[in-house]
Amino acid sequence: MFSVRGPKLKYFAAVLALICLCGGVYVTFFQARGFEKTSATIVDFEAEHTGEDVTYYPIVDYTVGGVSYTGRLDQGSGSYSVGDTITIYYDPDNPGIIHGGKGIGIYMMIVSAIILAIVIVSSVREHKALKEIKGNTGENDMPKYAPHVEGEERELYFLTDLGTLKAGHRIEDANRKVLYEAKMTELTMVGAYKFDFIDHEHGTTTPHLVGHAEESQWGTILLDDHLTFDFDGVDVWKHLKENGISVETSYTAGESTLLGMKYHIFRDGAEIALAETTSQYPHEDDAAEHKVASAIPVEGFFRIWTKEQNIDLLFLTIMAFARSNAADDKGGTIGAKIGTIKNLTK
Repeated sequence: MFSVRGPKLKYFAAVLALICLCGGVYVTFFQARGFEKTSATIVDFEAEHTGEDVTYYPIVDYTVGGVSYTGRLDQGSGSYSVGDTITIYYDPDNPGIIHGGKGIGIYMMIVSAIILAIVIVSSVREHKALKEIKGNTGENDMPKYAPHVEGEERELYFLTDLGTLKAGHRIEDANRKVLYEAKMTELTMVGAYKFDFIDHEHGTTTPHLVGHAEESQWGTILLDDHLTFDFDGVDVWKHLKENGISVETSYTAGESTLLGMKYHIFRDGAEIALAETTSQYPHEDDAAEHKVASAIPVEGFFRIWTKEQNIDLLFLTIMAFARSNAADDKGGTIGAKIGTIKNLTK
């Protein structure tokens, strides 16, 4: 089973628009070919239920060659009333076959053309933005991350904006000073989101394209879920791995949380951070104030312990888990289950 989100939504919309376009062309130019026009009077409506939706199809009376006919139009409409006189098309060889005209076909063509235009413009803009981010130097270029530098251990807090479509993320220190953040600068439905990644400690801002979250589900014990998104046109988990990131994950429960996740984060084989999921109150004083709520993990909030001084790559790693809701560094869940079993058997 696949969810229709992100790039899949764009492809799905394009295919649906093409089908709609073909249908519109057929209705407009071919369905009523050879049919003749006459006037008809609406005498009733027939309701057709599709789930919770109801469509009303006009029942009309009309006369052809002195013979009276009654038929149902193939186009539903809520703009007509009983007694209205409308134009219909009938088959001269079989006057009992009628159509409501070309209006629906023209409407289908217009709507499909708009959808296709949105998909095409979105794809072109995304390709242009990605090319600008990569500096026009090649498709395989990746963002450059600061080297690993170890310092004093510090406790940090990863937070996600709630209640807004343009959700951003940030890492704060114990004094609530924002050290690093990702601000969404452009929200789109079918293309990748534009973000500014801002390193406040080093005074740098870097634009990136962050794709919509995607989910692939396979209903067997042999194949894992895959939850991911594209980062500058590349699967975020592949991107992290290419930059030396690996993560050991496990489910955990204790005094601070009912049931959460624990992440041991490594860069080139050396552990650079430990992170745990928290409620939307990751700071200790907030958690103490909201005792009940603080025990319930909320997607997108983490407490981090690290000696890493350059936290750009660490930030992206946490953001990958926050946005995808994956449980391991492959975008799946099996890794976390295996990690939990290992911890229980130690």
